[in-house]
This record gives sequence, structure tokens and C-alpha cells, in this order.
Amino acid sequence: MKIKNDVFVYAEGGGKGNDSSASQAEFRQAFAAFFSKTLLGTTRRPRVVTCGGRDQAFAMFTTAIAQGKNALLLVDSEDNVAPAHEPPPAGNWQPWAHLSLRDGWQKPARANDDDCHLMAPCMESWFLADWTAVGGFFGQGFTAAPLPTGPIEAVAKQDVYTALKQASKDCKTKAVYGKGAHSFKLLSLIDPTRVMAASPWAARFVQELGKRKP
Repeated sequence: MKIKNDVFVYAEGGGKGNDSSASQAEFRQAFAAFFSKTLLGTTRRPRVVTCGGRDQAFAMFTTAIAQGKNALLLVDSEDNVAPAHEPPPAGNWQPWAHLSLRDGWQKPARANDDDCHLMAPCMESWFLADWTAVGGFFGQGFTAAPLPTGPIEAVAKQDVYTALKQASKDCKTKAVYGKGAHSFKLLSLIDPTRVMAASPWAARFVQELGKRKP
């Protein structure tokens, strides 16, 4: 039975098509594990709706907001966010402005900036914040040498993927990093505290969920 005050997160990812149900279930479980290590705890966590592609996530969020649901959108920023659309002192939180420029999306009538959240530039960027967990997962042969340094949100999406593949290419018990094979497993293992410290956009997302927790 639907709980009136439930918070719904419409998230990009989890695959599309008839064979995506297992992947989407793994994505939901990974977020549940991630949330359980934050102040959101293990009860009444947000309901993550895995939507496949980003356009589908936006469409499903738009419908949910129109229906009056307590809904958030969570998508990759894909590109680096312009300083004017980032937090003070550079600018202000303006995720819809970023998505309007990049994707041509218009903010739904009932939505505001607090409803829109970015993984900057992608979910895998969060892994850069906790190489201890990533290295522990891949085991022997994993090397941190190729890993980017500096602010994780400034690392281009393709550079994040390249770093993960280079760091894991000599692992003995795991294949080289693959998004479908490893991303959700890593999401369930990383430390949210480290992610939030390294990614202002991630911190904003978790903090907003905390404000809305029933």
C-alpha cells in the first residue's frame, strides 16, 4: 500500500528493455545500501524508481510532480556544470538551468530547483571519493596510480571511466571495470560520508532527502 508521505527518487540508470528487471533491482538495492549508511537510516528510505535512460527519468519525474507526488529527479550532469549554476560563492544551485542548456529540458510547472539533483558529472564520479572501497572490491592487482586527483566533480565523465578501467586492468580476480558488471556493486560499498565530502552535489542530494524523510 502506498504511504502518503513517501519520497520518490526518479533516477537515471538501471538499463532499458525487457531484460533490464534484474539490473534495475540491483540498482535499487545498491541505493538502499548507500542510503542505509547515511542519516536516512534503514527505515522509511526514499523509493528509488529506476528509469533507464535520462529522458525517461525526466518524463517519469514530470508525470509524478504533476500528480502531486513528493518526487526528486536524479540524473548525471554529463558535462561539467557552469560556475553560475553551482553553489555559492561561484553562483547558486541551478540544476534546471544546467539541464535546460544541455538537454533542452524545461522545468516542470510544479517543480523547483530543490527537486532536481545531479550526479556530477556521473554516478561513477562518486567512486573517486572512496578508492579504499573500490580497491577492496577489485582486490589484488588494483592500482591507484591512474586515478585523478583534485575535485572529483571537475573530472570529465570519460576520464572517470578511463581511470576506473586503467586502475582495474591488472586485477587478478575481477575483470576490468565495466559499468553493467560493477557500478551497482560499488555503489553499495562506497562510504557516503566520503562521497558527500568530495561532491557538493551529492551532499545536496542526501541533505534534501533528509529534509523530506517522513
